[in-house]
Amino acid sequence: MGENVNTIIEKISDGSSGFSGKEEEILRRAGNIIKSGGLVAFPTETVYGLGGDALNRESARRIYAAKGRPSDNPLIVHICRVQDLGEIAAEVPEEAVRIADAFWPGPLTMILKKADRVPGETTGGLDTVAVRFPSHPAARKLIQYGGGFIAAPSANLSGKPSPTEGRYVTEDMNGRINMILDGGAAGIGLESTIIDLTVTPPQILRPGYVTQMMLSRVLGEVDIDVTILDGSSAQAPRAPGMKYRHYAPRGDLVIVEGTSEHVAAYMNRKAAEDARAGERTGIIGTKETVGQYRADVVTCLGARKDQDSIARNLYSALRQMDDENVTKIYCECFTDRDFGQAIMNRLLKAAGHTVVRV
Repeated sequence: MGENVNTIIEKISDGSSGFSGKEEEILRRAGNIIKSGGLVAFPTETVYGLGGDALNRESARRIYAAKGRPSDNPLIVHICRVQDLGEIAAEVPEEAVRIADAFWPGPLTMILKKADRVPGETTGGLDTVAVRFPSHPAARKLIQYGGGFIAAPSANLSGKPSPTEGRYVTEDMNGRINMILDGGAAGIGLESTIIDLTVTPPQILRPGYVTQMMLSRVLGEVDIDVTILDGSSAQAPRAPGMKYRHYAPRGDLVIVEGTSEHVAAYMNRKAAEDARAGERTGIIGTKETVGQYRADVVTCLGARKDQDSIARNLYSALRQMDDENVTKIYCECFTDRDFGQAIMNRLLKAAGHTVVRV
């Protein structure tokens, strides 16, 4: 699916108190679009997803086309019942049962050997399948109405920051897909943790809200892919987001690491130099420091110790820089501990791993 599609945009609630009759009808219509081979963008607790029938190879092709996404970048299959895991995985190991009990529904994706019914177009040509059971009520209802298996990457043009609000989905996907379900702001703001259960010990391929420590409490030893924070791998991606530049604003993004005083001095100096050269400048900081910064656009992610706030606001801050036509962006560095590992993974990919230490 590509340009010049008549996109229907519908607003719905987050479903936390149930759905009205009108909303149920909207979700049912959206499900029918999925079952007929069309594409629907929808809210989840992490970011917005771009959904198609996971068992329809043509739907997968349409997802890649709508996003401008490389076809060797696997899609995540979303389910709405734990028992459906056995329908798309060739086998369900005991480790999968344990982490499903602990973290599903929620922001965790597991990689397993795929069943034959899952087409290679959905898995990027791999013999494994990435599976998630989201907790967002609208996502679960859509999956139910859509046939039970929805392949869904983030609902953005490939390479751009993932959308955490419906307006950014519309910006990227209006005219490219059949329907957009606007359910307000995403709660977490970063994509799900991905853990590969086809290797021993299990290995995290993408960090997220469910951290290595949390998984270790359930599984024992859990490894982590070495490329998560260094980006040096040239191997084929085993999971969404591993190979290609992701989450990037249009402007050049630089991460600045050091003491708060040195970081502020460096970013203000560079922003002033950029402005004199005709650039439009932006700085992304935290509650403790934003008052020190001088640039055309200064935005705050929240308190430095509040990782949930920083994660929730990161993509919207990067999108804001695009909205404001910023060409040079400087961002503070964050801890890579706990949920901070996911934050830094996304920031490093957005910056092309450009880090200045001062």
